[in-house]
Amino acid sequence: MSVQLAWDNNQEQYNISDELISLLTQLLEKAAEMEGVDEGEVALTFVNDEEIHELNKEYRGIDRPTDVLSFAMNETLDEELDIVYELEEGESVDVPDVLGDIIISVPTAIAQSEEYGHSVERELGFLFVHGFLHLLGYDHQDETSEAEMMGKQEAVLASVGLTR
Repeated sequence: MSVQLAWDNNQEQYNISDELISLLTQLLEKAAEMEGVDEGEVALTFVNDEEIHELNKEYRGIDRPTDVLSFAMNETLDEELDIVYELEEGESVDVPDVLGDIIISVPTAIAQSEEYGHSVERELGFLFVHGFLHLLGYDHQDETSEAEMMGKQEAVLASVGLTR
């Protein structure tokens, strides 16, 4: 299995440790394994409330901050252009399977961890797994799909010891 986490390491303002990135990588690998995802890349960006507010407004039409946003690369829209690679005979191109981007608001994650009475690491892990499941097409628009998604998230978190 080759599921990878790419993250913007130019974010020292949030004190994102190597240990946290290792934990998030472990969560990604466990979630991918549980979902049968054999390979792919997930980009993770940590932002503040103002930045996620702008993204939420621009891409979802919701004029407020949120905790996590996911942008799946495997979704297709009618107006998207096809990418065509013109190669010479015998040439090949290695295009990574990019699953998508996950954006997490660190200040909101900190506030939610305090509200729910668990660690910031658990909240960031929860939001990351939540975002990953959205990349795979899961949603929580009704009680049934929300229960399914919550169950999957909790199973992944429990597998690495991030319980409440």
